[in-house]
Amino acid sequence: MSAALDSLLDLLDLERIERDIFRGTSRSAVVPRVFGGQVAAQALVAAGRTVPPDRGAHSLHAYFLRAGDPGAPIVYTVDRIRDGKSFTTRRVVAVQHGQPIFHLSASFQSHEEGLEHQADMPASPDPETLPTAAEMLPRYAHLFADPGMADRLSEARAAVDLRYADEPPFGTVGEAREPRSQVWFRTNGKLADDPLLHVCMATYVSDMTLLDSVLLAHGRGGWAVGDVVGASLDHAMWFHRPFRADEWLLYDQESPSASGGRGLGQARIYTADGRLAITVIQEGVVRVPRG
Repeated sequence: MSAALDSLLDLLDLERIERDIFRGTSRSAVVPRVFGGQVAAQALVAAGRTVPPDRGAHSLHAYFLRAGDPGAPIVYTVDRIRDGKSFTTRRVVAVQHGQPIFHLSASFQSHEEGLEHQADMPASPDPETLPTAAEMLPRYAHLFADPGMADRLSEARAAVDLRYADEPPFGTVGEAREPRSQVWFRTNGKLADDPLLHVCMATYVSDMTLLDSVLLAHGRGGWAVGDVVGASLDHAMWFHRPFRADEWLLYDQESPSASGGRGLGQARIYTADGRLAITVIQEGVVRVPRG
């Protein structure tokens, strides 16, 4: 296991300070605020720790309310909304400096058999043939607004092996492309056989690249280049089938719309053998800087 992954696992191992109250810390991010995927994953950890272990997460719906302060702890309060025969529902509020910064509702279900169908997995290159972040990012360092950005991006993603199937948005600045993007990802090391951990890790990664397809449609390079500013607004995930976050997962992303200073990204995450594991939808602020 890499040191970066070990650090991330420590981050997700929240401190329980009351029956339904947890405390988490943050790690440095590319921008001076808490990474949205981190707070979403921590909130799901808090919710999951109040649910019987035989009930797996099947969906989450979340709103990012305020920018998080990476220098202060985050307190997660869990509200036990419902414990039914098959489904369990939890609401989590993340608080910093006395104000809510994030709100999550999550639903958990005991396993049962049912009807089965899924969308086919799209074509994509073998992830083993694609460059790693450490190999790719230095090629674009001259495009970034901050000369240290490539190193910070590499450090922020060191716990995860994330590989672009095509050029990232910052690789084709000024060239409008089809609003579709694919990345393969897996953790940089093996994880324990805890389904909640794998779901939380996928939640963490899901916020890294989902709005790339919005940028591609307009030839924008993104936050690292400095030709847009933005932040996640809301985030929803549905977990369809079991998966492991330490094995290759294809994140197939597209943007059907951008308007009003907001961009919408939607995606499907497949296992390497073609099973549809997760559906993701996110809207974020995507603004062109003034002046």
